[in-house]
Amino acid sequence: MLKLLTQEKLLLLAVVTALLAWPLEPLLLGHGHGVALLAGFALVGAIVCASMRVAQHAELLAEKVGDPYGTMILTLSAVLVEVVILAIMMSNEASPTLVRDTIYSAVMLDINGILGLAALMGGLKHGEQSYNDDSARTYSVMIMTAMGVSMVVPEFIPEAQWHLYSAFTIGAMVVLYTLFLRMQVGPHSYFFSYSYPQKKRRDPVAGTPGGHKARSIAILISGVVVIGLLAEVMSKTLDYGLEGSGAPPVLTAIVVAAISAAPEILTALRAALANRMQSVVNIALGASLSTVILTVPLMEAMALYTGQPFQMAMTPVQTVMIFITLIVSAINLNDGETNAIEGMTHFVLFATFIMLALLGL
Repeated sequence: MLKLLTQEKLLLLAVVTALLAWPLEPLLLGHGHGVALLAGFALVGAIVCASMRVAQHAELLAEKVGDPYGTMILTLSAVLVEVVILAIMMSNEASPTLVRDTIYSAVMLDINGILGLAALMGGLKHGEQSYNDDSARTYSVMIMTAMGVSMVVPEFIPEAQWHLYSAFTIGAMVVLYTLFLRMQVGPHSYFFSYSYPQKKRRDPVAGTPGGHKARSIAILISGVVVIGLLAEVMSKTLDYGLEGSGAPPVLTAIVVAAISAAPEILTALRAALANRMQSVVNIALGASLSTVILTVPLMEAMALYTGQPFQMAMTPVQTVMIFITLIVSAINLNDGETNAIEGMTHFVLFATFIMLALLGL
C-alpha cells in the first residue's frame, strides 16, 4: 500500500488540492483578483499532476495492447480530460468562443508543438526517422475535413439555422469517427503501425497483469473525476483572476489545451528520442483528430441541449494558421521519414501561434 501511495503521489497531491479548494472557493474569490489568479494557476498545476497520472496509466495500458490500440487509449484519455474541463467551464458561463479557441489551440499544440519538437529533437539525434506514411495521410485528410466542416463552414450558416447545422455536424463527426475507428482497429490497422526492431525492455506492469490493468483503469477513472472537481473551482478563480487584466482572450483556451497536451508531450519526446517516430505521429495527429472529431459533437450536443450556440467558426487568422499547418504537414509527412528541418518548420509555426496569441489575434 505504501508503495502504491508513493507511486501515486502526484494524484494524491491533486486529491488533497481538490479537498482544500472546494470549501475555500469563496475565500479565494473574495480576496481580490491577484489571489484568485494565483489560486487558478495553482489549480492548473494540480490538474496537470492528475492528468500526468491519467496519461501514465493510459500509457501502461497502451503498452499491453500495442499500436495502434495503445496510442488510441493515450489520445482518448487526453481528449476525455479536455472535454471534462471544457464542459465544466462552459457550464460556468465562459466565453462562447472557448470551445473553438481550445480546439484550435489543441491542434496547434499537437501538430506544431508536439510533432515539431519531437521531430526536431529526434532528427538531431537520429537523422531521418521512419514511420508509416499511410497513417500521416489518413490523419491529415481527416483533420482537414473535420475542421472544415465544423469550424470553417459555420461562418456561412445563417444564425436562425444554427441548430440544424449543429445536428448535422454531430452526425458527420460520428460517422467520420466510426469509420476511422473501424480502420484503426480493424483490417486496416496496419495503416497506423510500423515494424521496428524489437528491444527487450522492463515491463512496468509485469507481475499480475489482470490486477495491474484493473488498477490502472480504476486510477484513470479516479483521475478524471478529480480533474473535473478541480476544473470546477479553477474555471471560476482563473476567470475572475484574469478579469480586467488585459490578458489575451485566447489564454484560457491555451491553458485548457496545454493541460491535456502536457502528458502527450513527454510521451512523444521519449518516443522520438528512442527513434520510434510512428508513435509520435500517432500521438500528435491522433490527438488532433480526436480533439476535433470527439470534442465538437459533444460540445454541439451541449449547445443544442441548452439552446445556446457556441461560436465555432474560426477567425480569419486561425483559419490561415490551420491551413498552413495542414499543408506543411501534408508536405512533410508524405515520404515516410522525418528530419530536423521538418521538425523546425512545425516548431516555427508553433512559435507564430504563440506570438499571435500574445498579440490577441
